[in-house]
Amino acid sequence: MEFLNIFFTPDFYSATFRLATPLMLAALGGVISERSGVLNMALEGQILMGAFFGYLGSYLFQNVWLGVLTAMLGSLFLAALHAFMSIKVKVNQVVSAVGLNTLALGITSTLFRFLFGTDSQMASCPGMMNLDISVLSDLPFVGPVLFSQHPLTYIAVALLILLNLFLFRTSRGLELRAAGENPQALDVAGVDVIRIRWLAVLATGLFCGLAGASLTLTGLNTFYDNLSSGRGFIAYAAVVFGKWTPVGAALAAILFGAGDALQLRMQTIFDIPYYFYMMMPYLITFFALVFFMGAAKGPAANSIPFEKDKGRRGSARRSRTGGN
Repeated sequence: MEFLNIFFTPDFYSATFRLATPLMLAALGGVISERSGVLNMALEGQILMGAFFGYLGSYLFQNVWLGVLTAMLGSLFLAALHAFMSIKVKVNQVVSAVGLNTLALGITSTLFRFLFGTDSQMASCPGMMNLDISVLSDLPFVGPVLFSQHPLTYIAVALLILLNLFLFRTSRGLELRAAGENPQALDVAGVDVIRIRWLAVLATGLFCGLAGASLTLTGLNTFYDNLSSGRGFIAYAAVVFGKWTPVGAALAAILFGAGDALQLRMQTIFDIPYYFYMMMPYLITFFALVFFMGAAKGPAANSIPFEKDKGRRGSARRSRTGGN
């Protein structure tokens, strides 16, 4: 009975949205990159870079919003490396992501120890307070759940709405989706596919920077090694589970956030070693992908390097041969 009571308390749902925020932000960024045709499994490293540089900026400047800015810049650096390797050099995009995730772990761990020493886990930085929306936050049950969250949660919801409108209601969004479905046709139409893919991957870095900032600046207010703890991979699973749509990815992120919130509360009810509970979000991710994905298909040109003149050469060749 005590277990069922969890689902009737506003604290559980409030924690769900709070824990889902970094997953949602990173997943939305992943949707942008994948829709443009660049496979981006480097979300983990970008979140970690955002978390560290968000902490560093907030600590040095003693200003949480400058910390958010430095988080976005730190993550943007890794995103730029992924864009360069994937789009310019055209290396295997999975290999690039794995290498950059490892690089991010090394950079953050090394800089953390170099700048703060080995006993710096207790060095705290300014963090965000919950933003209570007047009157609405006093509503029973839904008030603390929906209207008493930290600012980055509201930003995540706003970005979800804007991204959905951009992708499906604007010509630029159509071009981005075309870059991931049929880049040769888009190139023949005179649109710069390379530019679109670069901007998409860089935008992913900005989203992941916000995700990293939400880990370090919304209650924890410090940093430790491997702080992201696989959240980037869960966010990537949310992209796939959500069928590469902003709304689907956001709902998947909320589902995974609920799993995380549930395991935290179950630790106080059942006398089971805590590390079994810590597996729960990852198990939910695994079973969601295995049993509910079905025949989900991503963008047709996802992970395929684009050769700029290929479509035009083919069009010219068909013109010379009379279309045969």
